[in-house]
Amino acid sequence: MNTLMKRNGYSPVTSLFDDFPTGGFFNWLDSAGIGRSNSQNTLPSVNILETDSDFKVEMAVPGMKKEDFRVELDNNTLTIQAEASTTSENHDESASYARKEFSYQSFRRSFYLPNTVENDKIEATYQDGVLRLIIPKREEAKKKPVKTIQIS
Repeated sequence: MNTLMKRNGYSPVTSLFDDFPTGGFFNWLDSAGIGRSNSQNTLPSVNILETDSDFKVEMAVPGMKKEDFRVELDNNTLTIQAEASTTSENHDESASYARKEFSYQSFRRSFYLPNTVENDKIEATYQDGVLRLIIPKREEAKKKPVKTIQIS
């Protein structure tokens, strides 16, 4: 079976599919102080689905625009990163002060792609807070139907 590998600077290359059954990946995030409860360092949640013909990657990243993302493929490493900053100003006419607040979000996730995917045919869309990528498999990597061999 082909697998996508995850690499994000915090750990050596780890197979996402190997970690899902044990929960070790998510326990590692919590013990490293970057689990879901810490909003300062949260990595976006990712779903990876393998079908007979492709991999489908879904990343939950609400509140961003598609212009905030950069998706790159370097050799067999797919990197998804985003940066977004917002500025809001509130000014009270009765007082002589202005308040300015900044908000900054960024992340970077990298995945190792097996050499059985069509690198030139990867598609990405962003809608309703979810970034979706479709990574097609090469013809030789697609699951073949069972073939019955006649005995003569």
